[in-house]
Amino acid sequence: MPAKSFNTGEPLAFFITWTSYGTWLPGDERGWYRRGDSEPRPVDELIREMAIADMKETPFTLSEKDRQTVENTVTRHCEIRGWTLHAVNARTNHVHVVVTAVSIDPKKVRDQFKAWCTRHLKKNHPGRQRFWTEGGSCRSINTDQGLLTVVEYVNDAQDRKGME
Repeated sequence: MPAKSFNTGEPLAFFITWTSYGTWLPGDERGWYRRGDSEPRPVDELIREMAIADMKETPFTLSEKDRQTVENTVTRHCEIRGWTLHAVNARTNHVHVVVTAVSIDPKKVRDQFKAWCTRHLKKNHPGRQRFWTEGGSCRSINTDQGLLTVVEYVNDAQDRKGME
């Protein structure tokens, strides 16, 4: 697909990611982001230990059933809202969604997904209060090639990590 030759002021899609509660803490060895910063921070064991001490519940890892619940919920929410879902992939510790939601703030889209997924996950985890970390990543996709690349990443590339 050729790149768009004009800019309507709207991104083609949003690449939205959020993590499950307690599975990627500040100070983590994989790198981490301080609120408001765009650059990853280095490992910091003291910050990590403080984050662990602040946790209100155990970390939440999504089971296969939970992952299916999340993917079904996101798919259904897009159908209800009339948004175009390009890809969704719930992993054990995070969720990726590529969606076109015209004239909607991507953070609002993300927060709706998280809220509806929480409602459905509570059916299988009735005593649990926290399923997700605060916030998450919302990136605009502005070209057809960018959209193809991120959809391939969400659908396929994560499973190939370390195999190439």
